Amino acid sequence: MSAPVISGATEALLYGQGLSFPPRVGPDGALAWSSGELNVRECICTILRTRPGERVQRATYGCGLDRYLFEPNTTSTLRLIVEDVQQALTRWEPRISLDNVTAVLNPDDVRAVDITVIYTLVATGIQERLGMTLRGEAGQ
Repeated sequence: MSAPVISGATEALLYGQGLSFPPRVGPDGALAWSSGELNVRECICTILRTRPGERVQRATYGCGLDRYLFEPNTTSTLRLIVEDVQQALTRWEPRISLDNVTAVLNPDDVRAVDITVIYTLVATGIQERLGMTLRGEAGQ
Protein backbone atom coordinates (compact mmCIF):
# COMPACT_ATOMS: atom_id res chain seq x y z
CA MET A 1 0.00 0.00 0.00
CA SER A 2 1.43 3.37 -0.94
CA ALA A 3 1.43 6.42 1.32
CA PRO A 4 -1.46 8.81 0.83
CA VAL A 5 -0.78 12.01 -1.11
CA ILE A 6 -1.51 15.02 1.08
CA SER A 7 -1.51 18.66 -0.01
CA GLY A 8 0.42 21.31 1.93
CA ALA A 9 -2.78 22.84 3.32
CA THR A 10 -4.06 19.46 4.51
CA GLU A 11 -0.65 18.67 6.03
CA ALA A 12 -0.76 21.88 8.05
CA LEU A 13 -4.23 20.96 9.33
CA LEU A 14 -3.14 17.42 10.25
CA TYR A 15 0.17 18.22 11.91
CA GLY A 16 0.03 21.93 12.65
CA GLN A 17 2.60 24.61 11.98
CA GLY A 18 5.04 26.71 13.94
CA LEU A 19 8.16 28.78 13.65
CA SER A 20 10.89 26.87 11.86
CA PHE A 21 13.69 25.32 13.86
CA PRO A 22 16.27 26.56 13.93
CA PRO A 23 14.66 29.98 13.53
CA ARG A 24 15.49 31.58 10.20
CA VAL A 25 14.39 34.37 7.92
CA GLY A 26 12.41 33.41 4.82
CA PRO A 27 12.86 34.83 1.31
CA ASP A 28 10.25 37.51 2.05
CA GLY A 29 12.23 38.82 5.06
CA ALA A 30 9.77 37.43 7.62
CA LEU A 31 10.43 34.60 10.05
CA ALA A 32 10.10 31.24 8.30
CA TRP A 33 7.37 28.80 9.33
CA SER A 34 7.30 25.04 9.05
CA SER A 35 4.22 22.88 8.71
CA GLY A 36 3.25 19.27 8.24
CA GLU A 37 5.79 16.48 8.49
CA LEU A 38 8.67 18.97 8.63
CA ASN A 39 7.11 20.63 11.67
CA VAL A 40 6.86 17.26 13.43
CA ARG A 41 10.53 16.53 12.65
CA GLU A 42 11.62 19.95 13.90
CA CYS A 43 9.61 19.51 17.10
CA ILE A 44 11.27 16.14 17.73
CA CYS A 45 14.68 17.81 17.35
CA THR A 46 13.61 20.55 19.76
CA ILE A 47 12.51 18.00 22.36
CA LEU A 48 15.79 16.08 22.07
CA ARG A 49 17.94 19.22 22.32
CA THR A 50 16.08 20.83 25.23
CA ARG A 51 17.20 20.29 28.81
CA PRO A 52 14.40 19.79 31.39
CA GLY A 53 14.19 23.00 33.40
CA GLU A 54 15.27 25.14 30.45
CA ARG A 55 11.72 26.30 29.70
CA VAL A 56 10.26 28.34 32.52
CA GLN A 57 6.59 27.47 31.95
CA ARG A 58 7.28 23.79 31.16
CA ALA A 59 9.95 22.71 33.61
CA THR A 60 9.81 19.03 32.62
CA TYR A 61 9.82 19.63 28.83
CA GLY A 62 12.73 18.14 26.93
CA CYS A 63 15.02 15.14 26.94
CA GLY A 64 18.23 16.33 28.57
CA LEU A 65 20.70 14.51 26.34
CA ASP A 66 23.37 17.05 27.28
CA ARG A 67 23.81 15.27 30.63
CA TYR A 68 25.51 12.43 28.73
CA LEU A 69 28.15 14.62 27.08
CA PHE A 70 30.77 13.82 29.71
CA GLU A 71 29.71 10.25 30.48
CA PRO A 72 31.74 7.29 29.19
CA ASN A 73 30.25 5.65 26.10
CA THR A 74 29.34 2.38 27.76
CA THR A 75 26.45 0.00 27.17
CA SER A 76 24.74 1.42 30.27
CA THR A 77 24.99 4.98 28.97
CA LEU A 78 23.61 3.94 25.57
CA ARG A 79 20.67 2.22 27.27
CA LEU A 80 19.94 5.33 29.37
CA ILE A 81 20.02 7.53 26.26
CA VAL A 82 17.49 5.26 24.53
CA GLU A 83 15.20 5.28 27.59
CA ASP A 84 15.35 9.07 27.91
CA VAL A 85 14.58 9.59 24.21
CA GLN A 86 11.65 7.16 24.38
CA GLN A 87 10.18 8.78 27.50
CA ALA A 88 10.56 12.35 26.24
CA LEU A 89 9.08 11.70 22.80
CA THR A 90 6.22 9.61 24.18
CA ARG A 91 5.37 12.39 26.61
CA TRP A 92 5.86 15.48 24.45
CA GLU A 93 5.09 14.51 20.83
CA PRO A 94 1.56 13.07 20.50
CA ARG A 95 1.61 13.26 16.68
CA ILE A 96 3.93 10.24 16.47
CA SER A 97 4.03 6.63 17.51
CA LEU A 98 7.55 5.45 18.33
CA ASP A 99 8.61 2.34 16.44
CA ASN A 100 12.26 2.12 17.51
CA VAL A 101 15.00 4.13 19.18
CA THR A 102 18.65 3.08 19.01
CA ALA A 103 21.86 4.55 20.35
CA VAL A 104 25.13 3.10 19.04
CA LEU A 105 28.75 4.17 19.15
CA ASN A 106 29.82 6.12 16.09
CA PRO A 107 32.39 4.00 14.21
CA ASP A 108 34.42 7.07 13.21
CA ASP A 109 34.53 8.94 16.54
CA VAL A 110 34.79 7.17 19.92
CA ARG A 111 33.36 10.30 21.60
CA ALA A 112 30.16 10.21 19.56
CA VAL A 113 26.89 8.33 19.85
CA ASP A 114 24.54 7.97 16.87
CA ILE A 115 20.89 8.14 17.88
CA THR A 116 18.22 6.91 15.46
CA VAL A 117 14.50 7.45 16.00
CA ILE A 118 12.04 5.58 13.79
CA TYR A 119 8.47 6.76 14.20
CA THR A 120 5.09 6.63 12.51
CA LEU A 121 3.01 9.75 11.94
CA VAL A 122 -0.27 8.98 13.69
CA ALA A 123 -2.53 10.89 11.28
CA THR A 124 -1.32 9.19 8.10
CA GLY A 125 0.61 6.06 9.11
CA ILE A 126 3.72 7.26 7.26
CA GLN A 127 6.93 5.97 8.81
CA GLU A 128 9.84 8.40 9.20
CA ARG A 129 13.43 8.15 10.39
CA LEU A 130 15.46 10.80 12.20
CA GLY A 131 19.14 10.51 13.06
CA MET A 132 21.35 12.70 15.20
CA THR A 133 24.82 12.48 16.67
CA LEU A 134 25.66 13.29 20.29
CA ARG A 135 29.35 14.15 20.76
CA GLY A 136 30.99 14.01 24.18
CA GLU A 137 34.02 12.77 26.06
CA ALA A 138 35.96 9.67 24.98
CA GLY A 139 34.46 6.38 26.09
CA GLN A 140 36.21 3.88 28.35
